[in-house]
Amino acid sequence: MVQVEGLAKHYGETHVFRDVSLSIRRGEFVAVVGESGVGKSTLLNCLAGLDTWDAGRILFEGQDLAGLDDAGRALLRRERVGFVFQAFHVLPHLDVAQNVGLPLLLRGRPDTARVEAMLEDVGLGGLGARLPQQLSGGQLQRVAIARALVHAPPLLLADEPTGNLDPRTAEQVMDLLVAQTRTRQAALVLVTHSATAAARADRVLHLSADGIGAD
Repeated sequence: MVQVEGLAKHYGETHVFRDVSLSIRRGEFVAVVGESGVGKSTLLNCLAGLDTWDAGRILFEGQDLAGLDDAGRALLRRERVGFVFQAFHVLPHLDVAQNVGLPLLLRGRPDTARVEAMLEDVGLGGLGARLPQQLSGGQLQRVAIARALVHAPPLLLADEPTGNLDPRTAEQVMDLLVAQTRTRQAALVLVTHSATAAARADRVLHLSADGIGAD
């Protein structure tokens, strides 16, 4: 589903990573680990076409991302990719249901019933009218997961989704994230420093400045 071949990224004379090659199948959970500053989040952004790279290529369902302009990459993300961030990135002026329904609204296909069903799936049924400041950190991350999955993307990218959570809540969020992606047969790529979170993956890949390989 996603094929990365010889990817390299540098800033000036400093290379972040090089010679990164990997493949990800639909329905597979892949964790990417590595030292701080090695470019794990940058790699995730490249997979979504949010960042540029200096060598190599990324194929998404056979399509070369380098062949897409900014509008084409934005459309790809809107239709085919879901994001879960460490900092949640929910919009404080929108209620829970509006935050979750935002991807559908941006596609011009609002669907109240789908949003309500998604909230039920992540354990937030009945909380759609609440504002983000009325929720706990674990609940906010559930909102972020629901928003990332509401449009049924085949690829889910998660950047340290448990980094701001206590261990018990982090485990609950990982249970939910894995269950939801398995149910929808989405590919999940998780960037994490947590050995506990990485242990849940089908494969663990270790990113270094010189490439990527099985941990």
